[in-house]
Amino acid sequence: MSGAQDSLTSADSQAQPLEIEIDNEAEREFTLIRVEGRGQGDALLAALSSGLQQFGVNVNSAAQQSEDGMVLNVFKVTTTDGKKVPKERWDGLRDLVQNMASTTKVSNQPAIYGQLAAADVMRLKGQVQPGLTTGDAVALELAAAEMAQAAAVFVALEKEMDKLRAKGADGGVIALKDTARQEAAAVLERKMAAMEACLAARRVIAVPEQPKTAAEMMAEQMKAAVTAPPSVTSTGPAAGNGYEILLQAFNWESHKRNWYKDCIPKVADWAKQGFSAIWLPPPSDSVSPQGYLPRDLYQLDSCYGSEAELRELIQVCHQHNIKVIADIVVNHRCATYQGEGGKWNKFGGRLAWDNTAICNNNPAWSGRGAHKTGDDYPAAPNIDHTQERIQNDIIEWLRFLKNSIGFDGWRYDFVRGYGGQFVKIYTDATVPEMAFGEYWDTCEYTDGVLNYNQDAHRQRTVNWVDATGGTNAAFDFTTKGILQEALGRNELWRLVDAQGRPPGFVGMWLSRAITFIGRPPGFVGMWPSRAITFIDNHDTGSTLNHWPFPNNHLQEGYAYILTHPGTPCVFYDHLYAEGGLRECILDLLAVRKRHNLDVRAKVQVRKAAGDVYAATINDAIAVKLGRGDWSPNSARIEAPGGKQWVRACNGKDWACWEAVKRKERYERAKDVSLLPIDRTVGNLLEWMPVFFGFFWTSMILTGGATVTAGWVYVAFRALYPFVAVNKGVTTAGAKPLILIATVPAYGALFALASPAICAVFF
Repeated sequence: MSGAQDSLTSADSQAQPLEIEIDNEAEREFTLIRVEGRGQGDALLAALSSGLQQFGVNVNSAAQQSEDGMVLNVFKVTTTDGKKVPKERWDGLRDLVQNMASTTKVSNQPAIYGQLAAADVMRLKGQVQPGLTTGDAVALELAAAEMAQAAAVFVALEKEMDKLRAKGADGGVIALKDTARQEAAAVLERKMAAMEACLAARRVIAVPEQPKTAAEMMAEQMKAAVTAPPSVTSTGPAAGNGYEILLQAFNWESHKRNWYKDCIPKVADWAKQGFSAIWLPPPSDSVSPQGYLPRDLYQLDSCYGSEAELRELIQVCHQHNIKVIADIVVNHRCATYQGEGGKWNKFGGRLAWDNTAICNNNPAWSGRGAHKTGDDYPAAPNIDHTQERIQNDIIEWLRFLKNSIGFDGWRYDFVRGYGGQFVKIYTDATVPEMAFGEYWDTCEYTDGVLNYNQDAHRQRTVNWVDATGGTNAAFDFTTKGILQEALGRNELWRLVDAQGRPPGFVGMWLSRAITFIGRPPGFVGMWPSRAITFIDNHDTGSTLNHWPFPNNHLQEGYAYILTHPGTPCVFYDHLYAEGGLRECILDLLAVRKRHNLDVRAKVQVRKAAGDVYAATINDAIAVKLGRGDWSPNSARIEAPGGKQWVRACNGKDWACWEAVKRKERYERAKDVSLLPIDRTVGNLLEWMPVFFGFFWTSMILTGGATVTAGWVYVAFRALYPFVAVNKGVTTAGAKPLILIATVPAYGALFALASPAICAVFF
């Protein structure tokens, strides 16, 4: 047997040894942990349930049996990605059980409220059933019980710390216990945040809209007819027309190939896939091959290719109606020559600045310009944007990129380095079709765990957008941080914030103009036109991996950003990844395009619990993330306009549905091999009543003279499935080949209908 057994003795000298067995063969999907001994009770069950979670192991179920004084605790566990616990982690599991047993007062009688909370947790986990509306109430009760259980563990450790101090215990023993106490405190904080999320989801409950009378509907129509539409004031290009889908068309290693030339043959595919804009790397000559240490801004022969190849790539993109966004690095610039004192502060090329163009805060460059208006970038001289001559030079260069080279928009790099007011100046002067900035700020963490409330973080992004006068959008780093934490920790309650808005920068921005309508267990929210949502980029992912999204949750991440409001940005590495991720992205892109989702799409969060997040978007799309079970059909969400919910695409721990008319079901089939069957069944159901009506009418009128025509129809209807399967029906619809079966069948129908036609008209 693939198990392991150890014996241990708790700190209580009266307790009997515990038998520990870890088994990967007894269960198909879980690792089984058995802890058996005499005199151990609910306290150890509660402690181990919490301790295993801290160890990074998901407890799927826990049970306790007692007979003749012997108590058996059985845990079914998996790793955080849903797999069995590998053998190399078993020693750690055994150590955990030993530590818990040595610090837990064993007893057969309940001692503190935490034991009751642990029992409640186990009871409630068994009550959460998929598809039941009562599951939301049970989820709330479960969150409360888990919080109580975590509090019990924390309180017990606090009491033990007090006892150790009172006894004058060794400092090392106290330090070891304090480590456990800090871990328990972190778990308690997360459980409290989960409870806060559950409460936030229920603060505003939508009252079902009452049907309007005909008179009320007529009055509204008359009012709309005489009311002038409100005036709309544009605030700049920002995220484009509101329907943009952006592709970051490079990664950190793209400079190692002739990248412009490699991209040209892919442009047609990008257009078909639904991308309306691509973001290219910095175009200028650079000290670093990636382009982020620019030197001569007007020199466009770079490691990515020549200026001529760049122009050709942009021209091909425009032929396919794809906008091209340049990566603009103007926070800093590398010098070409050394100046006084050997400092690299003299620039070459058309913009031959000296050290008066450099901010004066970093002595490494001997800058004589003004003080920095943002964060310092120590690797290169930081440019002083307060000077009008510098502003004019940058504007002239941007106009060159737009009017001569053909770029359509700007992605401003490291905008924390200089004030947003300068970005507004550059954007207003050049009038790009899209403009957005990289305001990468660190999220708030406690003991390595993301805090539930990230309002302060996204507020800083809002402040930057405000500084640009709303002319620019911003990458939504807040949503990235929350989304990857929620999926990685199986804490999907994080996807609703404490005020009932969507998480991330998008919720903060739009709350200033939109009243969110709550609906159990969530709310209605809209992403703003200033949010660029993304999963990874060349910095966070690729080969740098500064802040990567969990690989095993990438599909779920894209299921979120490609169905939700905001302007989604797909990373090149993910678009061309294997293992189903590319197919996932393409399927979701098709859904987004079919339903014309824009940056202000209406979101109703239907559920946000530990293992499941569900939402509907524009009443046309439904999406589910997480291991929990949910569907719009089981949740009895009515599709609008007499439509029905049909699964559009799905993958590991995610699914997407769309509301379609019944006939559209055949066009939405994911399994292409089933399309001919769908088409055949639908065709037969549609025409069989017509056939029988014509057949019996003809029999009555002609005395059976048209039986041959009836057999002709039946024969060619029988031929229809064979022709359909043999390329008569594809994803593009029916092909000319299907006429072999349909034309004779329709001819037979006409022959059957002829007697009735003659009887009526002649």
